[in-house]
Amino acid sequence: MNIKSIEVWRQNLALSRPYTIAYHTTTEVENAFILIELENGIRGIGAGCPMDYVTGETLEHTMAVLQSEPIKMLEGKPIELFQVYIKWFRDTFGKYPAALAAFDMALHDAFCQSIGMSVVDFLGRRIEKLPTSVTIGIKDVEGTLADAQEFVEAGFKILKVKLGQNLQEDIERLVKLRERFGYLIGIRVDPNQGYSYKDLLLFDALTESLHIELVEQPVKVSDMQLLSGLPADMRDQIAADESLLQLPSALQLLTPDRTCGIFNIKLMKCGGIQAAQEIANVAQSAGIDLMWGCNDESIVSITAALHVAFAQPHTKYIDLDGSFDLAQDVVKGGFVLEDGYMWPSDKVGLGLEIL
Repeated sequence: MNIKSIEVWRQNLALSRPYTIAYHTTTEVENAFILIELENGIRGIGAGCPMDYVTGETLEHTMAVLQSEPIKMLEGKPIELFQVYIKWFRDTFGKYPAALAAFDMALHDAFCQSIGMSVVDFLGRRIEKLPTSVTIGIKDVEGTLADAQEFVEAGFKILKVKLGQNLQEDIERLVKLRERFGYLIGIRVDPNQGYSYKDLLLFDALTESLHIELVEQPVKVSDMQLLSGLPADMRDQIAADESLLQLPSALQLLTPDRTCGIFNIKLMKCGGIQAAQEIANVAQSAGIDLMWGCNDESIVSITAALHVAFAQPHTKYIDLDGSFDLAQDVVKGGFVLEDGYMWPSDKVGLGLEIL
């Protein structure tokens, strides 16, 4: 079956709940979308949400790549060769991972619909369901507890708390969360590079009794190699995020000694499903657990991340709440969310209904 047409557009998906992290405040989010239609009417969709403050890619870059002549040249080509197109696209536009991710997931969606399979089953489903964490931005104690109460009442079992601006206040917020909710909920933290190496050691010592599940990217990317000197049990709890982009950075985190025990893979950092699988393979061989994260993204790319995550046997954590606070989207469906647990729908492709 041949590709009939390719459409690209951008759309602002306003946030209903703006939030702050250690170095950035987000009030709205704009995504790039690509729609690949086959001659039989099947439509595969992809979405890109570039992380300019992490990868250097802007939405203008993403749009320019997706609207480039090489993409238009795929019209009339057979969808069955989609993996070849993705590989070629990665070789050509490797500096633009959000554009790569959008292109990659749209092709996976269209192809898997054409053969009557879900993407996760095509990749090889290994996991049925997992609880996702839901994020609390940097707020005062009162705001933190209010958000936590709302999320717990909605059925979420795991909170991810953004930290990194003030160590003392960070610990106070976590202590108050444990006092309010006890140990019935899991707590993950994300300083977003806001701590020094000494801060991290102090944080670990002062929060030992709080049973923090993991610490995501506590130090600057340039300081990650310092973490190779930590005790193994501390490293096991550290998830690399901003320091994990594409495959070469994954290898750097493991040599000469591993600096973490968890890889936080985001499609917008690595370049899509195919690239994510390569990183996942390296992680598995090194005994590294997988966490799957996101930005504020459309249901499209959240669903794509969920599909590839559930095809990896060493996926242990998902943090795929990026579409929960969008005031609007271009699709519905894709995944099921129930009592804080997520899993892909049973529909073919990515299981999305384009609005």
